[in-house]
Amino acid sequence: MAVQLARRGIRSQLIDGSGRLGRGVAYSTNEPAHLLNVPAERMSALAGEPDHFARIFEAEGGDRRGFAERRLFGRYLRGILDEAVEKGCIKIIEATAVGASRQGDGWQVHLNNRSSLETKGLVLAAGNQEPAALGEFEQVGDRFVRDPWDATARAAVEDLANTGAAALIVGTGLTMVDLVLSLEAAGHQGRIVALSRRGLAPRSHANTEPAPVDQSDIPQGSVIGLLRWLRRRSAEVGWRPAVDSLRPFSHVLWQGFDVDQQRRFLRHARPYWDVHRHRIAPEVGQTVARLIGGGRLEILAGRISTARETDRGLEVGYRKRAAEADQSMTFGYAFNCTGPLHTMSRSRDPMLRSLLDAGEVAPDHLNIGLSVDENCRAGEHLWAMGPLTKGRYWEIIAVPDIREQAAAVADDIKRELGE
Repeated sequence: MAVQLARRGIRSQLIDGSGRLGRGVAYSTNEPAHLLNVPAERMSALAGEPDHFARIFEAEGGDRRGFAERRLFGRYLRGILDEAVEKGCIKIIEATAVGASRQGDGWQVHLNNRSSLETKGLVLAAGNQEPAALGEFEQVGDRFVRDPWDATARAAVEDLANTGAAALIVGTGLTMVDLVLSLEAAGHQGRIVALSRRGLAPRSHANTEPAPVDQSDIPQGSVIGLLRWLRRRSAEVGWRPAVDSLRPFSHVLWQGFDVDQQRRFLRHARPYWDVHRHRIAPEVGQTVARLIGGGRLEILAGRISTARETDRGLEVGYRKRAAEADQSMTFGYAFNCTGPLHTMSRSRDPMLRSLLDAGEVAPDHLNIGLSVDENCRAGEHLWAMGPLTKGRYWEIIAVPDIREQAAAVADDIKRELGE
């Protein structure tokens, strides 16, 4: 966002106190096993330059149709930011924004170092929020890792590698895959149990030919109608090309659902959509399959019933789906990998909490993000981006979507602020 503003001659102050400036959570990993989930040829960060990253990746010996290490992509993003900063339009502020209030026709932003700054416009680009708390683990101490990306998680992975104790992962999505890869890379030889309500894990990419369709060929307005079409189309061309053919129309299809249909999608179809749409690199898929085949990784459908610390570790009771009784197992650690928070009104982010409590922003109609208009405006001189706009766009968490959104928002800011 800051780079797009700089390209339009608009000065900005970029606030980030995470220590991951320019890279965020996903691309700040140093683990070589963590690969992009999208081929390099589609991962340009710059709108209008679709092969920007692919050229850089090829120059370093990569294949543009391959899956680059995420740490490489993180360096790429930071390089783009550093280049823009050198040109003088971006000021970096290494602090955390903890609140904002109206100041005339602009904003005063409050920082965690007790300072503040004034600005004409404000863009919320905080990305995904931390997972929701899990009630079953409320009374559990350090053996339950609440954030799988912080230093506590890294220390737990190292301890598990040293002791060989079993690991429990709550959630079976992309974060689960990342944690499994981290455990494997650390040399962990113990058992890993990953559990979620449905036990669905991400599918992997494969070499398939595209099978594009016209928008008029796709039924709109009905989740059931779209599912039936996908099944027929998958039988003809394979499920991967069928799902990918919806990519150019995802926003239109989502906005074609009324509120009831959107809720039906979230309630019933979303878990299946996520594992088929947001796939993992083939190499990663092979690692996961090897661990499952060797009996070290077990992916289960079920629910956690109890959790308590004992002298031997973390004793967790759980019931497999369709089972008549609970079973229990002792783990060295359990990790919350249930994915980002999907209930905006429960946000613990201090900046968002400040704006929500003051009525400056509102949850969207599904309470999964912020309410924004067609220009991503969440209020006067206030914009939101990325996952914060899921309610309006749904598919807005991947780089190909966000890069276009950043350019569009930058254009709207230029029009609105007249700079």
